[in-house]
Amino acid sequence: MGIESTAHTFGIGIVDFKGKIMSMINDIYVPEKGGIHPVMVKEQHLNNFKETIEEALIEANISLRDISLIAFSQSPGLGPVLKIGALVARLLSQTLQIPLVGVNHCIAHIEIGRLLCNIKDPLTLYVSGGNTIVSAFESGAYQIFGETLDLAIGNMLDSFAREAEISHPGGPKIEKLAQGASYYIPLPYVVKGMDLSFSGLYTAAKRVLKSKKFHQKYTLNDLAYSLQETSFAMLTEVTERALAHTEKKEVLLTGGVAANKRLQEMISYISKEHDAQFEVVPAKYAGDNGVMIAWTGILQYKSKGSDDIKETIIKPKKRMDKILIPWRN
Repeated sequence: MGIESTAHTFGIGIVDFKGKIMSMINDIYVPEKGGIHPVMVKEQHLNNFKETIEEALIEANISLRDISLIAFSQSPGLGPVLKIGALVARLLSQTLQIPLVGVNHCIAHIEIGRLLCNIKDPLTLYVSGGNTIVSAFESGAYQIFGETLDLAIGNMLDSFAREAEISHPGGPKIEKLAQGASYYIPLPYVVKGMDLSFSGLYTAAKRVLKSKKFHQKYTLNDLAYSLQETSFAMLTEVTERALAHTEKKEVLLTGGVAANKRLQEMISYISKEHDAQFEVVPAKYAGDNGVMIAWTGILQYKSKGSDDIKETIIKPKKRMDKILIPWRN
């Protein structure tokens, strides 16, 4: 059983040791307005975790006693929210007297992609509300070749959506608006070496949105299109440079923003240019979920065993490139 609780999703996934997915249930916190408030998310997770576990067991057609391993998202994420998943995981592990492993959320996004897309050694573009990372396996770990210096791409899109009074989640709605655009509005394009910065782009888009001349000259469709094209071009540039450097023959797009068709199109194009196979994690498993935690927990347990209870403290800021990946060796 995998327990995901890094941000807005409390997810339970049940997977067998061969990678067969038996169930996946997500309870997702959706704010009435504004962004995600950790205290409110924590409260919802506390209130709903029992029902979420029960639903997952019913869907898998098993009982709690059939579970032989508990995995939970240990890093990175919102501290108060991570604590809930860790608390539930320890409780189940000690009650059932079964092994427990803490999993890095970012690594789990890659591992579920490797499993479901049947690829071995990809360069990965991981794009979500909390993370924007270009990585590849090198020297025993998932090295980071490029990342955001400020806002994650998903957070930036959702923040702009709130400014434009677009309901949450904003990313899919911005994608749809962009399809009806007529003009491209020049916006800041900020790539610093192998890293990206989205804060200036967000501020500029917000300034255009609030300007008196906005509706006289452009539509919201135009601005959504321009924001998406500019940010995705930045992501594509950094990904292509990492692909040229690593010479990987597989490219994986994962994370919640991976569902965007325009981003898929752009990353697919550069993959073909470099003779690399392009894969996208199935939309159902692209966002945060317990299945990816369960599967990564299995890989981790098989290669190095379970964690001692003292090793299960949460690590909200732990980077994926600081974690050794023994199952890849």
